[in-house]
Amino acid sequence: MRFASLGSGSEGNALLIESSDGARTTRVLVDCGFGRREAERRLRAAGCEPDRLDAILVTHEHADHIGGVFRLARAHGVPVHLTHGTLRAAAAMLATLDDVEPLLRVFDSHAAFECASLRIEPVPVPHDAREPVQYVVDDGSRRLGVLTDLGQGTPHVVRALSRLDALVLECNHDEQLLAANPRYPQALKRRIAGPWGHLDNREAARILATIDRSRLHTVVAAHLSRHNNRPELAREALASVLRSDADAMIRVADQDSGIDWIAV
Repeated sequence: MRFASLGSGSEGNALLIESSDGARTTRVLVDCGFGRREAERRLRAAGCEPDRLDAILVTHEHADHIGGVFRLARAHGVPVHLTHGTLRAAAAMLATLDDVEPLLRVFDSHAAFECASLRIEPVPVPHDAREPVQYVVDDGSRRLGVLTDLGQGTPHVVRALSRLDALVLECNHDEQLLAANPRYPQALKRRIAGPWGHLDNREAARILATIDRSRLHTVVAAHLSRHNNRPELAREALASVLRSDADAMIRVADQDSGIDWIAV
């Protein structure tokens, strides 16, 4: 199994996961916050034709995660997996989902399901959305965790992330940079920093310190804010947990180019 970020941040998110068992290759996209043409361009740059996708897994209904999902799915006949709450929230925002309805696959946010050759484990998280989840993707021998867009690490989240081989972890903001940002009104700062908002570097490091890291070899800092964080601050926070292994283990995904393929 391997994965690549097509872009990560408040202007759009998409994570491509690929697994091959020798007989067939499975490709799933976690979220698509880019317009259809931009998503197609980024997929092809990663070596994946859009019509070769087996599924799109949606985390929640915010535009930077779901904005291009239905147009991409409709254009290429790709099934879309999402929770009932996310579907209801998306339906309320859009005029109609009738033309994509045959592609929708609603799942229980507390139950694992099979997607081609992959086992998908949804992880309910605290975030200001209708029924948000994150994911653990298991190919039978390797486990990849995707944890972005949540306000805090709950005991359930920590249990779900045990014994991963690789982790994509939100490091959205630095507390001090967010507090000092003159562009953001106080209400927005409170939402971002609150328990239903986004992980700051320190909380991301706390989660990393708490989970079972006995198999972990890669951590990708993701969903960094352009205005309220810096890559070196995110890296420093995670490195404080990983210590001597930090240089080899930590990568940072950015908004414009994401991150190239990483083996799980």
